[in-house]
Amino acid sequence: MTVMKRSNPWLAVALWTLISFLTLFPIYWLFVISVKPAVDLFSTPDVLLTSIDWQNYIKVMNDSTLRGYMMNSLIISTGNAVLVTTLGFLACYALTRFDLAGKESVFFWTITNRMAPPAVFLLPLYLLLTQVYVIGDFKLADTHLGMILVYCTFNLPFAIWTLRPTLDGIPKELDEAAFVDGASAWQVISVVIFPLARPGLAVTLILTWVFAWNEYLLAATLTNFNARTLTTGLSEYVTTTGTEWGIMAAISVFTLIPALIVFGMVQKHIVAGLTFGAVKG
Repeated sequence: MTVMKRSNPWLAVALWTLISFLTLFPIYWLFVISVKPAVDLFSTPDVLLTSIDWQNYIKVMNDSTLRGYMMNSLIISTGNAVLVTTLGFLACYALTRFDLAGKESVFFWTITNRMAPPAVFLLPLYLLLTQVYVIGDFKLADTHLGMILVYCTFNLPFAIWTLRPTLDGIPKELDEAAFVDGASAWQVISVVIFPLARPGLAVTLILTWVFAWNEYLLAATLTNFNARTLTTGLSEYVTTTGTEWGIMAAISVFTLIPALIVFGMVQKHIVAGLTFGAVKG
């Protein structure tokens, strides 16, 4: 009789420890740079922290311009995530529940917007915001609403494709039973479908929020000051006289904090949402 060899648990622990170290070390090194004085950054780097200097963080927190940039990022990212998740949920309900002509082509067409590089859309979006969508003196350029709508170009197709397996995994018989009991279409969506789709909605919300929070190219091109985001504010510390690495690292650490908070709030739904609808039958 052949004796099956058991896998060594210590090997698995060592492997995952190495992977975790390689993944987290850049974040640790970012923090090390952020708590070092400027003069120490150009000396021989020390991997281990021997002293901590919070001056870079104090400068960032006392800078009203950077606080404004962070508020802009929060407003734009949250507004876009909520709008995209809502529209994606309603679109997927219609495309999965009704026999619409060419709906598979619609699914493919939406994902092509996500596949294209953002630079392709820079000029059309700039002209739309500055020349087309103009009412009197009001323009969508350099506004929170303008950037929320711009990010829909890329995040909405992603939301539709992410939510499709979730809606496909909810039996249509539930809709039919609710309609038989006298429920309206809105009641079916809000009372029957929405609670079952919450894991997938949570995953879509967090991912679209992170995409909007981290985006740089469109924000740097289509905003000036009123809607300028925190990621674009990093470029202001790269000047002809030098680069303030410590402050840039401190700002980068600040950009991680909101994402970690949002992840912590919805982490219990992430695994369930990613696997929802994967197995049918």
